[in-house]
Amino acid sequence: MPVPKAEFDALHPCDFYTPAELFEDDQLYTVYEIARLLQGLDPDAELDRETENVLLDWAIPWVMRHSDDLVVAEPRDDDEPGYYGVKE
Repeated sequence: MPVPKAEFDALHPCDFYTPAELFEDDQLYTVYEIARLLQGLDPDAELDRETENVLLDWAIPWVMRHSDDLVVAEPRDDDEPGYYGVKE
């Protein structure tokens, strides 16, 4: 159900990092690591499954939105996710 804006003390811009701001040029990241980085966490930070799922809800659209600026590497093994990095 919608909530009136007046119920909140502050409203903030909905700004997100660009891939160049978020990633190291010579590194590739899984969507799980991207989810952490978007929240200002270390890529290997421990998260419970529920929190990780919420963060993935933000990370997956971010990857899709920035797909023109990203490269993708196939998983090295069947049980490993794909990797994303900054397009050169």
